[in-house]
Amino acid sequence: MTTDENLGKAAIFDLDGTLLDSMGVWDQIDAAFLAKRGITVPDDYMETVTAMQFREIARYTIDRFDLDDTEDGLMAEWDRMAHDAYTSIVQPKAHALDYLRYLKDTGARLAVATTMPAGLRAPALGHAGMLDLFDAIVGVDDVGRGKEHPDIYLEAAARVGVPAHAATVFEDLLAGVQSAAGAGMHVWGVYDESSAQSWPAIQSIAQGVLDDFAQAPRPLA
Repeated sequence: MTTDENLGKAAIFDLDGTLLDSMGVWDQIDAAFLAKRGITVPDDYMETVTAMQFREIARYTIDRFDLDDTEDGLMAEWDRMAHDAYTSIVQPKAHALDYLRYLKDTGARLAVATTMPAGLRAPALGHAGMLDLFDAIVGVDDVGRGKEHPDIYLEAAARVGVPAHAATVFEDLLAGVQSAAGAGMHVWGVYDESSAQSWPAIQSIAQGVLDDFAQAPRPLA
């Protein structure tokens, strides 16, 4: 049944680890990529790069491991590896698709705010059956700064014509939870194993938390 209980509101979603059960894919990509170069993935690598822009990750990786690769070469290699995974094995988080459909049916505007490379976003969302549900897709490359700054969330809200105070952000990354909350947005933390270490901090900041979208707010704040 269609209602208007979320009219004038927006929901902004991260992709990796929030809507998509995909963070393990990047662990596998990093391990395979570095193994080809005789390097074991350091314990702090994923946590360090997870909020960065894609080119920033490439630059950091080259500098940290003293690689001979170029930034463009690294990004192209990662993109090829990730495209195969996102269009074959990556699945939505539990009840995520049902929740998106509920929001759409009740008048909410939907946006993506992601660090995922531009070439992967549509294929990943298409494979998950979500692409046609979104009104805007924004990446950190569109705003020039990572998720430790609120720019990406504010841009997503602006693109769907909703003020920050009427937007709810769903995010598994502590840096994103902090910046979105600091910008005056409603924030829900989404549990993912990749951010388990940050979960207590996320719980202390977010207005609500979930590990299954059956627990997501109806209606939005």
